[in-house]
Amino acid sequence: MIETAVPILPSRNLDETLLFYERLGFQNRGAPPEQWNYLIIGREGGELHFFHAPNVDPLTTDAGCYIRVRDADALFEEWLRVGIAADSVTGSRLIPPDDTDYGMREFAIVDQSGNLVRIGSASS
Repeated sequence: MIETAVPILPSRNLDETLLFYERLGFQNRGAPPEQWNYLIIGREGGELHFFHAPNVDPLTTDAGCYIRVRDADALFEEWLRVGIAADSVTGSRLIPPDDTDYGMREFAIVDQSGNLVRIGSASS
């Protein structure tokens, strides 16, 4: 039986990735990144894992994952208050919520390594 699936995403700089996600309420759940060139972060019951990929191009990365939450709008507002600004060098940005044709309310964030993290909840 599968209990949890955990995405493993590339990070061009694990310390930078940790700082980015800490601003969003995630915490380091593993060893210091430099110990294994690997990062495990979590928030509530979810986890994201990152491997060190210093040559990843943040403008062409095609890695991503999906996080289901109870209230996408509330989380978007929380993350909006953090002030994740668009960065033309890395492409990082916060993309506003929208309703999908398949009944989800979704928004997205692109991190400094170019990873697309889509976040959604059932539309009300």
